[in-house]
Amino acid sequence: MSTGWLQVAVTLLIIILLVKPMGSYLVKVFGGQRTWLDRIFGVPERLLYKAMGVREDETMGWKKYLSAVLLSNMVMLILMFLVLRLQKWLPLNPDGIDNMPAAQAFNTAVSFMTNTNWQSYTGENALSYLSQMLAVTFPMFTSAATGFAVAIAFIRGLVGRKNELGNFYVDMVRAITRVFLPLSVLVALFLVFQGVPQTLAGAVRAATLDGGEQTITRGLVASLESIKHLGTNGGGWFGTNAAHPFETPTALANLVHIVCMMLLPTALVYAFGIMANNKKQGWALFAVMSALFLVMLTTVFVSEYRGVPALEAAGIQGNMEGKEVRLGISESALFTAVTTAATTGSVNNMHESLTPLGGMVPMAQMMLNNVFGGKGVGLLNGLLYVILAVFICGLMVGRTPEFLGKKIEAKEIKLASIALLIHPLIILAPTALAFLSPDAMASISNGGMHGISEVLYAFASGAANNGSAFAGLNANTDFYNIGIGVVMLLGRYVSMIALLAIAGSLATKRIVPITTGTLRTNTPMFAGVLVVVIVVIGALTFFPALALGPIAEHLAMSVG
Repeated sequence: MSTGWLQVAVTLLIIILLVKPMGSYLVKVFGGQRTWLDRIFGVPERLLYKAMGVREDETMGWKKYLSAVLLSNMVMLILMFLVLRLQKWLPLNPDGIDNMPAAQAFNTAVSFMTNTNWQSYTGENALSYLSQMLAVTFPMFTSAATGFAVAIAFIRGLVGRKNELGNFYVDMVRAITRVFLPLSVLVALFLVFQGVPQTLAGAVRAATLDGGEQTITRGLVASLESIKHLGTNGGGWFGTNAAHPFETPTALANLVHIVCMMLLPTALVYAFGIMANNKKQGWALFAVMSALFLVMLTTVFVSEYRGVPALEAAGIQGNMEGKEVRLGISESALFTAVTTAATTGSVNNMHESLTPLGGMVPMAQMMLNNVFGGKGVGLLNGLLYVILAVFICGLMVGRTPEFLGKKIEAKEIKLASIALLIHPLIILAPTALAFLSPDAMASISNGGMHGISEVLYAFASGAANNGSAFAGLNANTDFYNIGIGVVMLLGRYVSMIALLAIAGSLATKRIVPITTGTLRTNTPMFAGVLVVVIVVIGALTFFPALALGPIAEHLAMSVG
């Protein structure tokens, strides 16, 4: 176990060392400052803005910004759906893959448009190369850029003095050209060096050692893997995801995947501190997220090393079920914690095969949905909890709550409450509905407590726009394809609407002078209060459901 902790510590140290330089770079990108990539992308960007009819210096109020987000996403969603439904007759289909059924195409298009990347299909058997590029890889860039743009707009609203949140189209383009595209190229080249395929050629047939024949699927795997992790998208070219040797051929490739998942979510929190002209505020929020993450990581790490009592009695130490031998328990546990903390959804082990408490960790992180999170999601949800904590503290001391010098009033609290309450609603209500439907129940592979976890995990993954699967649940039915698709839409856009409305409201408020009675939100004391608020609200909301699933299963396992 000590070697495993050392591997984890080295990985986390690399991530921490990258936070400041990457965060400072993000401030330059979205602050319109010059970067070394201006020489490469400056002219193409201006030509693109001209073709789109977008003025680079035009700023948008929150309603116009929101309209741009929803309109652009809707158009891309329709195009992706059509590609999936017509792929049989479209080019770049060397293996002759048929069209995707309507319900599954809806689920898939919504999934990749919302940065969820939930897959009810096996990529190598269900998608043509064109679909992999236009309906999977392309929205991995645009959905990540959309989340980033909304987060930046929200920060501008917090610190600004006018209802001017920037220009969505400019923010999205700059996120792609200055952040995701260059980083993806570098990571893809490194993955090719590590042995990840990158080819337009179709599958090949190879003779096995026992004289049989095997079909080996290839494709543009390296380019998908790079943006999949950098954009905290998830999904995979192959059905076994990052556990497949073509997606993660080496331990070094696994390390790069983990660093890529955490790179931008952690850096964005630091960038928030700079943009708010209050680095202590950024570090305070970073400390809260880090504390929650370390608790989750420790839980899954220790649980997997302890293993199952029945196997331990038989002399088998640790839980290696569902894990790759070349990665081991420590790297699997770290990947599990990271992929759900950063709402990526990529997996290098099967979460259903984790111990009950180990399997509860990814579920809990998706339910909290603010432990760093995906592109902007973790920061935005973290700031929502900050607003709520400020309000609670204000009630206790009898003062009007303030955050970053602006008063938090009834409108902001109502909007924040909507954004926070929609999340448990779209997890718990569909889960309950699934257990009332015989068709939905037929999809569950395991009965009892584990079956509850399977369904609960699926809807938590969709609501958090995470996309990882617990496995064991046949989600390729009309009920789950449509149900999880609707949950993904609500989880993505209801919170975006509420957040941009809050940003627009705060942007027009004047700055209140700091006095001796002002509650400082960048102190260790407030950070502690924020942790308590997050944990208490999360426990009150989700503990009853977790008690029926992983907690009950852990207790049953403990007594044999």
